[in-house]
Amino acid sequence: MTRAQPLAVSMGDPAGIGPEIIAKAWDARVTHRLPPFVAIGDARAIERVWQGPIARIADMSAAAGAFATALPVLTVGDAGAIVPGSPDPDGARCALHALELAVGLVRTGAARALVTGPVSKSQLYAIGFTHPGQTEFVAERYGVAGDNAVMMLAGPSLKVVPITTHVPLKDVSALLTVDLIVAKARATARGLLRNFGIEKPRLAFAGFNPHAGEQGALGREEIDIIAPAIAILRDEGIDATGPFAADTMFHPRARATYDVVMCCYHDQALVPLKTIHFDEGVNMTLGLPIVRTSPDHGTAFAIAGKNLAEPGAMIAAIAMAGEAADRRALAAAQA
Repeated sequence: MTRAQPLAVSMGDPAGIGPEIIAKAWDARVTHRLPPFVAIGDARAIERVWQGPIARIADMSAAAGAFATALPVLTVGDAGAIVPGSPDPDGARCALHALELAVGLVRTGAARALVTGPVSKSQLYAIGFTHPGQTEFVAERYGVAGDNAVMMLAGPSLKVVPITTHVPLKDVSALLTVDLIVAKARATARGLLRNFGIEKPRLAFAGFNPHAGEQGALGREEIDIIAPAIAILRDEGIDATGPFAADTMFHPRARATYDVVMCCYHDQALVPLKTIHFDEGVNMTLGLPIVRTSPDHGTAFAIAGKNLAEPGAMIAAIAMAGEAADRRALAAAQA
């Protein structure tokens, strides 16, 4: 695999803002020094929202030559009658086919990293999609167990990992186990080394309860689950600290003391990340044999087709995927 190979960018739901932010990322390719990439999906979805040049390509080998003057698009399936802001089953099927093809292109080495556009889970569920999200879908395609695939959200000054993800808050306590925390932390430590070159990553753990449980007065999850997991990780040589009160972990001075925060549940991780880096947050899946990123936002159907979508997170996702792929390729060459 070489740097000349493009990234595969699945378009997401064609009625959402995915087509627009991919096109705007191509517009910004020189300013942000983005690596070559190919949009995977229905080219008409981009034409509905953008007047720029498109190069319909038949295979990935044509992408690098086209990228300088046009956005390369590898069309898959038929999204039906595309109406920005109006999702339908045909669009959901096109989004799923684009994701399948993009994953396959990276598996075969035709593309060097995967970037996934935003999808509508409710639309995907309506056509039979059974995974909690794209992260779990990609992990399954690579034969990676769920506990070993880690959703990390990253911005310029903050990285967070939700140990549990898309589950009701009332279920989190029962789902948190020592084994789960240890597995997620190990994958996170490896991922920070492989994708970001952090030799000895510092993992800080947020407590589950207010004030990290007040030494058991407000709950025992910190004492019975989180602290034992941290002890195991430290015995393995991983720089793991905590558990800390979550409300004191995200101010600038605190952020300087760690490389990632391991959070107990979805909003504990995503609220600070989106508050600090709303327009540039990236979802990166750790624990995979490939690099996979995604902008950390949804389809935004309400603004689709109105030229209002901010492309910063897609630009950041493409840039981060390219940098991580370069780092992995260099490490492999030096091994």
